Amino acid sequence: MSDESLAERIETWMVGQMPIIQMHGGTSVVREADPETGEVVVELGGGCAGCGVSNVTAENIRRDLITDFEEVTDVTVRVPSSGDQGASTVEGGRGGELRHETDASNHF
Repeated sequence: MSDESLAERIETWMVGQMPIIQMHGGTSVVREADPETGEVVVELGGGCAGCGVSNVTAENIRRDLITDFEEVTDVTVRVPSSGDQGASTVEGGRGGELRHETDASNHF
C-alpha cells in the first residue's frame, strides 16, 4: 500500500478520472476520507454550481470510488446549490452554498 493517505490517493484519482470537472470550470476537493470507517466526503464547486449534470457527476464519483478503493464503503458528494463562484464564496474557492443534492436546501 502507498504511503499516501486515502484522501491524497482519492485527490489523485479525481484529477485522473474526472478531468471533465476541471474542463468545465469545476473544482473538487476531498473533505474527509476515513479508511477505518470507509466514509468519504467530496465537495464539488466552481462551474459545478447550478450545472444540470452535476447530479450525474456526483453519482459517477460515488459509484467509482466505492468500486476503485476497497476501503471506501460510503461516499457523500456535496454539490453547490448556487451559481456563485470564486475564492470569496467558500473556503478554497470551491464556490456556492454547499449541500448534498438530495438534501433539503436548508441542510447546511
